Amino acid sequence: MVDLVEVGRIKGGKKPEIYSLLNTIGDILSRGYVDKPVVVDDEYRVVERRELYWALRIMGVKLVPVVKPANSNIEISVSLESLGFYDEVRGDPVKVYNSTLELLYRGWPTPIVRIRSLSSKGYRVWAKLEAYNPFSNSVKDRIGWSMVKDYIESQGGIPPEIVYEATSTNTGVALAAMAAIYGFKARLYIPMSIQKASDTILKAYGAEVVRVPKSLTVEAIEDVKQDAERDGAVNLNQFYNDANFEVHLRYTAKELDYQLRSAGIVPRGFVIGIGTSGHFSAITTYFRNRLHGSVTFYAVQPAPGDTIPGIRRVETGMKWIEWLGDVEIIDVSRNEAIESVLEIARKDGLFVGLSSGAVARGFKKLVESGKISEGDYILVFPDSGYKYIEQLEQYFEQQRA
Repeated sequence: MVDLVEVGRIKGGKKPEIYSLLNTIGDILSRGYVDKPVVVDDEYRVVERRELYWALRIMGVKLVPVVKPANSNIEISVSLESLGFYDEVRGDPVKVYNSTLELLYRGWPTPIVRIRSLSSKGYRVWAKLEAYNPFSNSVKDRIGWSMVKDYIESQGGIPPEIVYEATSTNTGVALAAMAAIYGFKARLYIPMSIQKASDTILKAYGAEVVRVPKSLTVEAIEDVKQDAERDGAVNLNQFYNDANFEVHLRYTAKELDYQLRSAGIVPRGFVIGIGTSGHFSAITTYFRNRLHGSVTFYAVQPAPGDTIPGIRRVETGMKWIEWLGDVEIIDVSRNEAIESVLEIARKDGLFVGLSSGAVARGFKKLVESGKISEGDYILVFPDSGYKYIEQLEQYFEQQRA
């Protein structure tokens, strides 16, 4: 009576806005199973419960429970696991890939590791190492791939000719890699405040680099949009493109869920930096529902008047974090972030980036303030430290002065 059909065989019509699906996605994650089937006709066109179909598809199931209209009122209980919910985040144990694109998405999940220097007095701290992504060595590989893939699918398989994007480096590198793989051009707009090494890295990928007289990437959005409209280019806009949120909901958050369940780790809280707010908002949305409110979430931002590459203050405007309601935010200065980078390098042997250092320092502030109780905490480290040599040199010079 109920059939499990491959998600790609079903014709669901136009994709709804992700915001309109959040309640459905939350209900499914909270239950852990599907209690109603999608209703389809003889050609597998969705005729009822279109929102359910799209919620399941965006969440990355392999199979969808379907019935014909005559059985539309049937109640079911089909677990997410039986729908292949975790299949795409289990990883390839052999690690042999047919292309560099497969190296990205079939290389997931990125690892999580216990950080000894932060784990003490009953606190066990686990970091998800997004530097293991192959192109930008950062979390931004996920959204570069997702935005381009989403655009190509919307255009019937045709890639863009040229993409214009504002970036502080990592999204630009990810898009430059996508440009190389798919054969389009990339023009990347970088604020003057960003390290000079970024120009060299992006040019090595064949991208055009435009330095703009701005301090923050988000301040260049309108200029880039206008340039793209003038030149007939595509502006994917990582700050408002829902492919950003969706890729973290479907992969980053679900990977973490799969890894934590497999390792028997029950998290008490998550500490995550906010930039576009994509991965923070998606992980928070996912685990608030999956863990039934038993976990807390903390967002890390630069202290007032300070800048930390990869994260910014919430008042600069963020799309997805507005969906979450009240969020507890921790301020961290650039020097505090660098000090944590150095501590982790010297005690754990990992050279993490400045936003990762900010997240680590944010966790330490929570412990010092007595706001959190003992247990397991998950930190997301967005990238490695190798792009930020200039900032470290400046810090060392300050210490010598």
